[in-house]
Amino acid sequence: MITDYAIETDAIQKIYRSRLRGREIKAVSNLTLRVPRAVKFGLLGANGAGKTTFVKMLLSAVIPSSGSARLFGRDARMPEARRPVGYLPENHRFPTYLTGFGMLDFYGALSGVDSRTRRRRIPELLDRVGLQEWGDVRLKKYSKGMLQRLGLAQALLHNPVLLILDEPTDGVDPVGRRDIRDILNSLTGTGVTIFINSHLLSEVETFCDYVAILKKGELALEGKMANLLAGRGYRILVSGVPERVLDELRGIGAGIARSETGFEVQALTLEEANAIIDRVRAADGLVESMSATTSSLEEVFIRTTSDTPEHVAA
Repeated sequence: MITDYAIETDAIQKIYRSRLRGREIKAVSNLTLRVPRAVKFGLLGANGAGKTTFVKMLLSAVIPSSGSARLFGRDARMPEARRPVGYLPENHRFPTYLTGFGMLDFYGALSGVDSRTRRRRIPELLDRVGLQEWGDVRLKKYSKGMLQRLGLAQALLHNPVLLILDEPTDGVDPVGRRDIRDILNSLTGTGVTIFINSHLLSEVETFCDYVAILKKGELALEGKMANLLAGRGYRILVSGVPERVLDELRGIGAGIARSETGFEVQALTLEEANAIIDRVRAADGLVESMSATTSSLEEVFIRTTSDTPEHVAA
């Protein structure tokens, strides 16, 4: 089946049942998601939001309670659907008695890569992830960051067309994170789809084209990164505003913070910004400036996952 999507899920759900208390826990609830081919896609959510459970259902490591998942149009439960997938789990456990070369050779054989290709690819990948001098060293001497780099090499070994990476830069220093990002960026234009599950919002904002945010197992927000971060509001700098007017502005949900000369008021829409300006001028206050603002991914994430709207108090 030809499809424009690398990953498709339809109302996929995972329910865990507690035998002791007789209650149900919905780890993932009726999640429908489409990940286009050849994009960089980030999956976000607070701890316990269902991100890892969702990834495991894509790989059939966890069986859905209901719904379905497809990889490149094929049922994800079929082994042939998962052959073009490279996977780096969050808490991987490589045999520490193996060397870096030996581990890649072993996992490459499990992936069906022939011995001639393994002998050629492994030195290339060790060099690519900055471990060219560590190929003959046993893994028990590797740092966590080095093991993450080696795990990425393992995921790339069989030339996958879909990379699923669960916290790929966990435990990696800033230089290492940049190197891993550069390696993944080098795949741009090759047709590889990169699907990242991460809690490092700044990394996802810098790297990904698309993002989806989970909240308590449900899909709370999804879309192109550029669209989600653009045109999110207005910043108005005011001074000479009586406290009663500030209270009125808080009452309509405006975010207010102190500035060097007075107060900074945040409005979400142009209409709200004009209403704030009218109130300030009616109270003989001074509007010093107004500028359009964009949100960081962190701000979008907090706004999406918070149970109640949050505003900055004076």
